[in-house]
Amino acid sequence: MLEQEIEKAVKVLKEGKTILYPTDTIWGIGCDATNAKAVDKIYKIKRREKGKSMIILLDSAEKLQNYVEKVPAIVYDLIEQTQTPLTIIYQNAKNLAKNLTPEDNSIAIRIVKGEFCNEMIKRFGKPVVSTSANLSGAPSPLSFNDVAEEIVNQVDHVVHVFKDRIRSTKASKIIKLEENGLFKVIRE
Repeated sequence: MLEQEIEKAVKVLKEGKTILYPTDTIWGIGCDATNAKAVDKIYKIKRREKGKSMIILLDSAEKLQNYVEKVPAIVYDLIEQTQTPLTIIYQNAKNLAKNLTPEDNSIAIRIVKGEFCNEMIKRFGKPVVSTSANLSGAPSPLSFNDVAEEIVNQVDHVVHVFKDRIRSTKASKIIKLEENGLFKVIRE
């Protein structure tokens, strides 16, 4: 079942459509992070203000350099050392949909280790948007049953694995890298 769900999700992403899927943290809405039309659809589904950045997911730290201008060496240590999901905000995003990044051209990226997400992204070959599967301002869904029917009905594909899994985890920790190489915690 996992194999078929990964294949179906990759097919939907390649078609420029949206998915509702279990991330390594919470249930999320995703699409090809390089496809502006697909990103627009997510803003509409969530009723989210355009220009508010969303997180993207990658399957390996080695791919970071394809989507940000400069990856400080400390990043690789942070990713390797952290045991919990970590999202890092980088300056100077590149090769992503223009409507995905705010005016300062920063982008939040998380390297996923979860079995479904990691394999899906690896096979897709591009970053995938990951934004909580909720209407803007509503609580983030820890399980599929927490996702509003309105969201389920608007995405193009619902992934059918791990629907019964209750996540004991929460949204990822977010840190922002500063130009001087230091970082500050945005969300614990």
